[in-house]
Amino acid sequence: MISPIYLDYNATAPVRPEAIDAVMAAMKQTGNPSSIHAYGRSARRLVEDARAEIAALMGTKPARIVFTSGGTEANNLALRGAEKSRVLISSIEHDSVLQVHEDAIRVPVDQHGRIDLNALEELLAVDPENTLVSVMMANNETGVLQPVKEIVSLAHEKGALVHCDAVQAAGKTDINCEDLNIDFTTISSHKMGGPQGVGALILGKGLEVKSQQLGGGQERRRRGGTENVPGISGFGVAAQLSREGLAEIQEKSYLRDAMEQKMLAAAPRARVFGAEVARVPNTTTITMPGVPSDTQLMVLDLEGYAVSSGSACSSGKVQTSHVLQAMGADEKTAGEAIRISTGWASADTDLEQFADAWIALFKRKGERSD
Repeated sequence: MISPIYLDYNATAPVRPEAIDAVMAAMKQTGNPSSIHAYGRSARRLVEDARAEIAALMGTKPARIVFTSGGTEANNLALRGAEKSRVLISSIEHDSVLQVHEDAIRVPVDQHGRIDLNALEELLAVDPENTLVSVMMANNETGVLQPVKEIVSLAHEKGALVHCDAVQAAGKTDINCEDLNIDFTTISSHKMGGPQGVGALILGKGLEVKSQQLGGGQERRRRGGTENVPGISGFGVAAQLSREGLAEIQEKSYLRDAMEQKMLAAAPRARVFGAEVARVPNTTTITMPGVPSDTQLMVLDLEGYAVSSGSACSSGKVQTSHVLQAMGADEKTAGEAIRISTGWASADTDLEQFADAWIALFKRKGERSD
């Protein structure tokens, strides 16, 4: 058995050592960032330094960043705090978007997992000024990138606002919130190697949200509650390192492509979802014909590989993916898919070794066409 290989970065990335150091240093420092004395000012400096680093990563201004407890809270703050009576969401959104408004209207996607712009345009014809569109930038299961610039342009032309869950895109693809003109953008610390339990909502120029967390004037009265100074400090360091390492992450997409080619050569009936369109460079969702996802996960785990069957936010259960079904996969095919995702600490050999283990499992248990 090989040394364990972690390939589930889309669930959570290992915390960067520099982020751990920042968290520990902040925990040793006394002071509430809302206090006006020297201790408070020192804590405030940590928060604002982190805010500046996150702004640099996301192409925005520090004052537009609202710190939250994570991506889920940031999504909820946007979807509820925008106070729009009509919400349009893509059919492949994360549960933290899908479950916020029970009456949200779902916009279909094509077989590649990209939003149907014609369907969106038709839906925007109804009461656009009271409409919020929510579309993720990169899908958490397939890595498929949405045409955000076109979506924003279309929505703004009609008078609607746009929220973009960029949790899986930040640190993996170039993002400039100013250029994209997104109204609300969500990011999360632990997806880029920062600590868990901290995230942010980025507001567009001139926009505000109604606070959903009441009880204090923190974050310019956008989110009440004492800031998580250690978490935010670690988040800032992770954002800085993600910005500095972005080019390397993008360049290493060839490792993912080589793995996929090797696996498809061994199992021609396998399907890589979203392979024909732009994706973030670290993500693969592939089917193993004839072998259920849960079987693959258990066998591969015993062999030292940590992968998943999709979102990690379903109480640890292996469930049929609504994302893959929205892309046209039948229940059997969707139930044979696993997700492989890499990140900042992945070795160049990890995916090649994983491909060998996947192929060996397929040869033992899979449905072959020969």
